[in-house]
Amino acid sequence: MAYLLQLHGGLDGKIDYALEGSIFIAGALVQWLRDGLQIIKNSNEIEELAKKVEDTEGLYIVPAFVGLGTPYWDMYAGGLMIGITRKTERAHIARASLEAIAFQTKDVLNIMEMELNEKIKVLRVDGGASMNDTLLQIQSDFLGIDVERPKILETTAFGTYLLSLLGSKLIDFDSLKNFEKIEKVFKPKMDKETREKKYKIWKEAVNRSLGWRKFTM
Repeated sequence: MAYLLQLHGGLDGKIDYALEGSIFIAGALVQWLRDGLQIIKNSNEIEELAKKVEDTEGLYIVPAFVGLGTPYWDMYAGGLMIGITRKTERAHIARASLEAIAFQTKDVLNIMEMELNEKIKVLRVDGGASMNDTLLQIQSDFLGIDVERPKILETTAFGTYLLSLLGSKLIDFDSLKNFEKIEKVFKPKMDKETREKKYKIWKEAVNRSLGWRKFTM
């Protein structure tokens, strides 16, 4: 499940809540391709490599290097790469890695929608990985919603700055709209049938990874 967090010390005595979901391995998967498999020399290369193929040719990666977080919470899940054929190349592994990040995001948003009993209509991203256009397009395709990339990618630090301004009464809530600058919007291009089929296969791959480490102990 996703955690419901109570945010104490809210403005004007109001208590706010936030949902949080944990993905253990996302950017670290790209680092593994760089440092472990050494199929790229730097993290920025993964996008160009992934773009060399239109799909993964049935390859799926479950990056359960340290177990799986939301919504599985399985410390014994094992990392898995399934669907390898003689056609599998570095580009397929790169694209499957980006898809794995997007699938995990879908897992988290699905459980959040269930907890909220409400459909999430847009995903706004931040951080270094959000500079990857291919990843964000894949996320939009798998989620079936718009993915927005703001001009300011360090949202956590920027949000803290805005909260300090609000707390100091230097700005009000209405003024926050002036800070919402979107640099690019990614819209879904994948049809619903393909989206559901790929996600069903992902869930099957995850099921095969769950509890795997128990067999190796």
